[in-house]
Amino acid sequence: MGVMPVNKLILNMSLPMMISMLVQALYNIVDSVFVGMLSEEALTAVSLSFPAQNLMIGVATGTGVGINALVSRSLGEKNFDKVHKLAQNGVFLAFMSFVAFFIFGIFGAEAFMRSQTSVEEIVQYGTSYLRVCCCASFGIYFEITFERLLQSTGRTMFTMCTQGVGAIVNIILDPIFIFGPENSFLGFGLNMGVTGAAVATVAGQIVAAVIAIILNAKKNPEVKVDFRKFRPDGKLIGQIYQIGVPSIIMVAIGSVMTYCMNKILILYTPGKETAATVFGAFFKLNSFICMPIFGLNNGVIPIIAYNYGARKKDRMLKTIKLSALYAEFFSVLGAVIFLTIPDKLLGFFSASPAMLEIGIPALRIIGSSFVLAGICIALGAAFQALGKSVFSMIVSLIRQLLVLTPVAFFLARYGMQIGNPDLVWFAYPVAELTSLAVSIICFIYLHKKVISKV
Repeated sequence: MGVMPVNKLILNMSLPMMISMLVQALYNIVDSVFVGMLSEEALTAVSLSFPAQNLMIGVATGTGVGINALVSRSLGEKNFDKVHKLAQNGVFLAFMSFVAFFIFGIFGAEAFMRSQTSVEEIVQYGTSYLRVCCCASFGIYFEITFERLLQSTGRTMFTMCTQGVGAIVNIILDPIFIFGPENSFLGFGLNMGVTGAAVATVAGQIVAAVIAIILNAKKNPEVKVDFRKFRPDGKLIGQIYQIGVPSIIMVAIGSVMTYCMNKILILYTPGKETAATVFGAFFKLNSFICMPIFGLNNGVIPIIAYNYGARKKDRMLKTIKLSALYAEFFSVLGAVIFLTIPDKLLGFFSASPAMLEIGIPALRIIGSSFVLAGICIALGAAFQALGKSVFSMIVSLIRQLLVLTPVAFFLARYGMQIGNPDLVWFAYPVAELTSLAVSIICFIYLHKKVISKV
């Protein structure tokens, strides 16, 4: 990571991650496609459960960001003893996170669903789905943790394998668990409905976790995970969370925003639950655009962190510039897709005429804001790699809670008064423009205070 030409290194590190994240996004969409075949209520239930499910994954990925950045930096500094201790404490944190969400799944899932809707069918669907995802979340926690250990040593090809296999398992099991024999195109099924979608999801995560653990043991000699005589190290845990907590908070902010948007849409739009369903479908489709950019970020974070530890400023800056360029390419591509074929995108979810009426203008308005998003996401990776994840947290807080949610609330109410419910979606372009401005300001400050002094 310190000598290969930067562009080649970015492609070598990021392409496997981008492919695996695309597969991940594909199976998220396929999951909702199958659920949408059951009923719009089932799709709405999965959409309303998304904030809690997203927070669960965010805790895993945020902790993984801290592990990844610190392990990569320690490798650059040749501090191998710290590398091994970081790995041990990272796995310990993954287990403790699983315990927390297991408890939430048992005692909090139903209350969470009832806080968003009074439609009993949606509440029951969402509770069963969320309870399975939370109570078997050890799969996603161990999968992400061990994938980050592989990424930190440059073995991103293995993480592509783990995520790819997990996604394929999920896609194969979805129709088997969701549908009964009479409705399954496979000719057999367990008829578990929405619960079956959750079971298929966690099954794929568990398989991916097992593969990631094996690959770390067999193919990742720089990082050893040995729990003999292990004791949690408060100092190292603090360092992991110093980098990781801002990322976790960013996801938590996103979950709060999604929860608030669901409430706004249900209260202040004519479509009510249908508008929330459109919003959930948008998130699934949006992931297909953003996942390659996040995969790019996962590839460049260890490159920037390694060269920061090795004090190679030129390589750091070139990595940041190229990653921003690639991220912007995918953002523009996503905008073109959302603007030109929104009806076909919604058709994947068996959209009703009412859902199409709300969803087509929504996707076009939101999609237009994508052209501003790529640079923001790329700069966020630089903040994380340099140990300044708090900047990413600030950008996310301003974008989603201080701008997007209040503006959406105002536009939804005003749109209801003048008979234009589509106004609510213009909150997204306003929020993205604000996010871009704040990201650039934070990067200028970071360059002056940190990068220029390397």
